[in-house]
Amino acid sequence: MKPSRYEFRVRGRLAERLLSSFEGFKAEIQPVETILSGEVADQAALHGVLEQIESLGLELVEVRQVDERRLPLARD
Repeated sequence: MKPSRYEFRVRGRLAERLLSSFEGFKAEIQPVETILSGEVADQAALHGVLEQIESLGLELVEVRQVDERRLPLARD
């Protein structure tokens, strides 16, 4: 199984201390939520991220798999 990109939206603006718990994920802080995005290796890793969100007491708003074909191409 090839890794897939996911976005996890959690309610609120996460502090650096909490963001450091999600190593390897990019964080986008919005006014009312934080979007964590990155690659997830497999279904077990996906469940691990969801468990981490729950164990930190964060409110999960949305999780979705990002279609990589729709991502903008990187430019050099």
